[in-house]
Amino acid sequence: MKYEEFEKALECMQLCTRVTFSDLQERYRELAKIYHPDTPTGDAKKFDELSKAYKLLKEYMLSYRFSFDEEEFRAQYPSILNMEDWLSGKTQ
Repeated sequence: MKYEEFEKALECMQLCTRVTFSDLQERYRELAKIYHPDTPTGDAKKFDELSKAYKLLKEYMLSYRFSFDEEEFRAQYPSILNMEDWLSGKTQ
């Protein structure tokens, strides 16, 4: 997979850069209802492009290797840590 393909898939799915797997699935379902060839607003070419983009992003997300270090944890949960620091009187 090339990064350009990845960017194109994100654009096709109309996603921002931070989404969960559930967000991806929900967005695919929303767009599939719009572009499925059997619907009045259907577009077979767009639906095929959408399906390929979903497959690429899904594969990427399912094969992502997580790093269980503090830096990644803070990146995933910045608001939780800031709230804990605020409640305890700590500042970063």
